[in-house]
Amino acid sequence: MMVSGDDNVIKLIEVNQKNIFKVLSLSKTLDDYQQTCVAPNAVSLAQAYVSPQAWPRAIEVDGEIVGFVMLSLDDSDVDLSDQPAYHLWRFMIAKPHQSKGYGKKVLDLIVEKAKADGRKYLYTSCEMGGTMPFAFYTSYGFIDTHVVDDGEEVLKLKLD
Repeated sequence: MMVSGDDNVIKLIEVNQKNIFKVLSLSKTLDDYQQTCVAPNAVSLAQAYVSPQAWPRAIEVDGEIVGFVMLSLDDSDVDLSDQPAYHLWRFMIAKPHQSKGYGKKVLDLIVEKAKADGRKYLYTSCEMGGTMPFAFYTSYGFIDTHVVDDGEEVLKLKLD
């Protein structure tokens, strides 16, 4: 999956032997607050290894690994009326690559995949100790469900 724009080509690529150490090192670039908002990529990849519903991908911009995203393809935790759905399980952009518009473009790719796979909703959840990432998600169009799961606010995006 890829998108071009503003002279950057953004791709979601499989995590493999060639890029795994770069993906793992990205977590260290986050500031202290951001590290409380997302699990280290090592934990995410360990969960992906034992979770058949996980869809982990490295975020590549112009050939450089700049982030990590992981979907849960299992919608059993989602309201029956919102199924089928995907859950954006993990999402991070390395600190040096933030505020460049990559996050929105990655969400565009995730929404494109979800629509192509016939999903009705995309869910996510986030920590509410600061304004981010909640403000990022709501500015994209996610709505607050006012449900708290494991200390995180649950958000959803209707896919038209």
